[in-house]
Amino acid sequence: MTRQELLEKITAALSDIVDDPDLKLTEETTAEDVADWDSVNHVKLIIALESELKIRFEPDEISGLENVGGMIDLIQKKLG
Repeated sequence: MTRQELLEKITAALSDIVDDPDLKLTEETTAEDVADWDSVNHVKLIIALESELKIRFEPDEISGLENVGGMIDLIQKKLG
C-alpha cells in the first residue's frame, strides 16, 4: 500500500472520528494541529486502523509517534 493510500485511509478514519468532513492531513500533521484529536480520539483512530488494515499496534509503538508520517512508516512496517 502506498504512502498516499495510507494517508487517505488515516484522513478518512480521523475525519469520521472528529466529525470533520473537510479534514486535510499531511505527513507533517500532528495531533496538536487537529482541534479534536485528543487522547481518546487517538485511541479510536488506532483501533479503527487496526481493524481496517488487519494489524496490531503495541502500546510503546503508538506512544512514540510524532506525526502522521511516523504513523504511515509504522503501518508500512507492519504490513511488511
